[in-house]
Amino acid sequence: MNTQNSQNVLIDTEVWPKLIFEEWQDTYATLHLWLQIIGKIRYSLSPWVNHSWNATFYITPRGITTSPIPYGKYVFQIDFDFINHELILQSSDAKVEKIGLKARTVAEFYDLVMIKLHKIGVDVDIYKIPNEIMDPIAFDCDQQHHTYDANYVTNFWKVLLQTDRVLKIFRSNFIGKCSPVHLFWGALDLALTRFSGRAAPEHPGGMPNLPDKITREAYSKEVSSCGFWPGGGPIPYPIFYSYAYPQPEGFSEALIKPDAAIFNADMGEFILPYEEVRISDSPDEMLLAFFQSTYDAAANLGAWERSELERTVN
Repeated sequence: MNTQNSQNVLIDTEVWPKLIFEEWQDTYATLHLWLQIIGKIRYSLSPWVNHSWNATFYITPRGITTSPIPYGKYVFQIDFDFINHELILQSSDAKVEKIGLKARTVAEFYDLVMIKLHKIGVDVDIYKIPNEIMDPIAFDCDQQHHTYDANYVTNFWKVLLQTDRVLKIFRSNFIGKCSPVHLFWGALDLALTRFSGRAAPEHPGGMPNLPDKITREAYSKEVSSCGFWPGGGPIPYPIFYSYAYPQPEGFSEALIKPDAAIFNADMGEFILPYEEVRISDSPDEMLLAFFQSTYDAAANLGAWERSELERTVN
């Protein structure tokens, strides 16, 4: 079933809509860079939080938000509205500016964002080179990426919305240190991370266009992490993923639910194709089984103190 929004954009009303990588990869590349621009604004102005959690986004009933960002005596917020396809910039002193989300170059989007920020009283310089992307182009010089398919962007957000909901259910019985459910704009993955409470060996780093010191701090503690990634490179389809760092012996051979989940040696993590979840009789049940079984493998093989980290459900 389909419906139309106020701007006559056709929207897929399926709860778990189709997300075919090949059909929207150009839009995905453009949107990813737009999100990095906004993410760098939040990162530049927000007080630092462990594991760079001051940089992440959150999912809303209409799209993606930075959440409030401090600026002097005021705060401001930037929201991607993927129903009406607008970028909304608003401040606590009642200033509001909008940018239509449509086909436009990354350079044009960057310029418009800076103009609109100035209009709401915010001036900021950001590092203009994208992170975690091979062969990056500075935002203000990027005329290459300019595609925007509104229908697919809405579908992408709807996948994030459902994944966010299921991850929050999964998060609820863990009482140890645990991240929020948040969207990292570097790799563009929606993630949830549980911590054992123990230190981890130094991470080797090596992420493209990301300082090793950031990666090493992010993985300074033992973790079991899971989430959703739209795909790219050697995996040209959207996936759910789960990994452990450090990876305990035997993790890659663990029995994981459902049967469609496999261990990808190149990525060093278990992956479950989004399409398998989408077409299943119970997407929630399948996804929760994947997250739980991969966490069980990480925690059991890694000898986590589970009785101290998990809430007993009566």
